[in-house]
Amino acid sequence: MITELPLQNLPNANQGLEAVFQAYGDFMFVVDEEGTILEQKSGDVLQLNISAQKNIHRKIQDLLPFEAGRQIVDGLSDLRAKKIAAQVEFSVSNISGKSWYESRLIPSVNRQVIVFIRDITKYKQSEEKIKIQLDQMAALRSIDLAITSGIDLTQTLSMILDYTRNHLAVDAASVLLLNLQNQRLEFAAGAGFWTAALQHTQLQIGEGLAGQAVQKRRVVHVPNLKTRKTDLLRSPFFGRENFMEYYAIPLIAKGEVLGVLEIFHRSTLSADQHWTNFLHTLAGQAAIAIDSAMMFKNLQYTNDELTLAYDKTIEGWSRALDLRDKETEHHTRRVTDLTLRLAQRMNIPDSELTHIRRGAILHDIGKVAMPDGILFKPGPLTDEEWVIMRRHPLIAVEILKPISYLIPALPIPRSHHEKWDGSGYPNGLAGEDIPLAARLFAFADVYDALTSDRPYRRAWSQAAALEYIRENSGTHLDPNIVSLFIRMMTE
Repeated sequence: MITELPLQNLPNANQGLEAVFQAYGDFMFVVDEEGTILEQKSGDVLQLNISAQKNIHRKIQDLLPFEAGRQIVDGLSDLRAKKIAAQVEFSVSNISGKSWYESRLIPSVNRQVIVFIRDITKYKQSEEKIKIQLDQMAALRSIDLAITSGIDLTQTLSMILDYTRNHLAVDAASVLLLNLQNQRLEFAAGAGFWTAALQHTQLQIGEGLAGQAVQKRRVVHVPNLKTRKTDLLRSPFFGRENFMEYYAIPLIAKGEVLGVLEIFHRSTLSADQHWTNFLHTLAGQAAIAIDSAMMFKNLQYTNDELTLAYDKTIEGWSRALDLRDKETEHHTRRVTDLTLRLAQRMNIPDSELTHIRRGAILHDIGKVAMPDGILFKPGPLTDEEWVIMRRHPLIAVEILKPISYLIPALPIPRSHHEKWDGSGYPNGLAGEDIPLAARLFAFADVYDALTSDRPYRRAWSQAAALEYIRENSGTHLDPNIVSLFIRMMTE
């Protein structure tokens, strides 16, 4: 339903402006282009301390703090130049903290400007809270990535402490880890300290503030360290830190206390519930990081132990062969060392060197199946005996292939008797079809055989052995490696 008002009851322009003024709680001014106040309507923005009286003919910029007034002047200048509304934002510090204001400058008739000033503190505080939350989420994401990527624990803890200081606005923070062997809390990482006061910390459970946090499994908070008799204050170095407020948060993962996160500040903290919640979140992330690092360390230790056991087993097999065949005793150790040296010269990665080493140690493992009459025959083998002897590389494959961790080491036991020209055994491989590890091993095997005493001949000199290797380049041995091997042996 539309109500028609009598013409005489309609408000005039001035009454309309006054009605607008009364409808809002903002400050409103009518100024000229230079900022001289012509009219004023006081709002509810008491923090600006602008009197409702005696402001006519004064400059609006003179009523505001310097920086706010300067922005108003800049806004008036922009408005004169562009003839469109301008908007500025400024803050004012007061007893309760910081207040934010938005000022809109709108051109009016007769070259006048209407200036609205509105308190937007609540909006800015909401923006700031959202920004803080986003920053905190980003920080937690970075910590998660550090934990899952297996970065060194010290680096992860340093990252957590940096985020703790930045996002909680505290002066210093440290992490003490619980040593499970001696049940003591030991310094692991710190940030923001002026001295080395805490770097040698060793506390028993229940000792000191951090020890109490572990013992009681709850946060220990001291609003003013200077009024408490604590072990911390007994340290002359700690006294120079001038800390006041303190928190100790136990780091608990899977029900086990792993350490303590300590927070230090040199004045009183303004800790609201959001601050406290994020503190506990960071402590939780630190506990997860420590637990993950301990699990990884234990897994690595177990893996190292297992690898050591594997290698000892392999060496035991090799030793058994040496004991059986006195003629080639220590041959395996020598050819393994030579093969690894040559592989390092060719810049083969360390991960592959492990497999080359194992393959070299086990190169003759197939001979365990050779009859003694053939293996220890003092004279030349017959053609039938050679057929049996040449099966030992294939026997090695049958022995080792079921052992998964030894599969990468198979190229040497299987192919160390292959020759570059294809005349070797058991598969008659030629050239680069022969695995590189087997080609490298061939140099060590030939060289050691020639330079070792045998019942049927004396050891050759190094010069004679290297000359033989040079002569067999391209037939028995890889011609691309010959010069490298000779240079290695003569340097």
